[in-house]
Amino acid sequence: MAPVWDVTVFTKKRDRVLGAEVASKFFAAVLADPEVKPLLCSEYFSVAGTLIAAWALIKSFRPKDGSGDTLGPGRNGERDFHGEKRSDETHASTTDPDARLARKSSGQASKLCYAGHVVIENRHGLVVAATTTRETGTAERDAGEAMMAGLDRAARSTLGGDKTYDTRAFVRAMRDMGVTPHVTQHTNGRRSAIHRRTTRHPGCAVSQCIRKRIEEVFGRGKEIGGMRRTLLRGLERVGCKRLPSTALRRGALIG
Repeated sequence: MAPVWDVTVFTKKRDRVLGAEVASKFFAAVLADPEVKPLLCSEYFSVAGTLIAAWALIKSFRPKDGSGDTLGPGRNGERDFHGEKRSDETHASTTDPDARLARKSSGQASKLCYAGHVVIENRHGLVVAATTTRETGTAERDAGEAMMAGLDRAARSTLGGDKTYDTRAFVRAMRDMGVTPHVTQHTNGRRSAIHRRTTRHPGCAVSQCIRKRIEEVFGRGKEIGGMRRTLLRGLERVGCKRLPSTALRRGALIG
């Protein structure tokens, strides 16, 4: 009888997978498959981002200078945060330093998170680009710009998105790429970067309707794919595990 393999065998294999970027290469190979490529649209796209809860408790978010109250007694001691101002500039998680403090919307509690980003083509709703980043406050726009820059697309194309992407810098970057931004206008207290000459076209309304399909990617990923809260630590491992595999499953590109 052959001896049972040691647990370090799995660890070495995992490190090799991370170093070779197997998930990204496999994703690119599927998109280039002769049966898949004809299904992909090269003119109309949508982009969105979501928060992925980190595998770290908020009590691990401690001052970088080593100050702050110590944990209470016991294996999982309590800590008093009242009156303490916390930010990514002054604090970091002792459990997962790559995680960042973020909240989904005003009025909700802040949590340690990563940011997941996806671009779909609008014809069939198939995922054509996916990535994971630290949550920086501008992560969605930065990732959206990077993903669109790397896509094989037509000289003129459109990109649907929510009001998070309605900033002058992002809109200018898209137009410089030859991409017309069909994003929701952000008119709450400031002037939108999207002009009437864009919103008057019927195609803008169509993009705004179809872009909602991208939520199916995150819905499936969080309910089935384990993307709601990662069980890994570190940006490299979280990114390799979560979005490429989820994108492949949701896009119906395999199986």
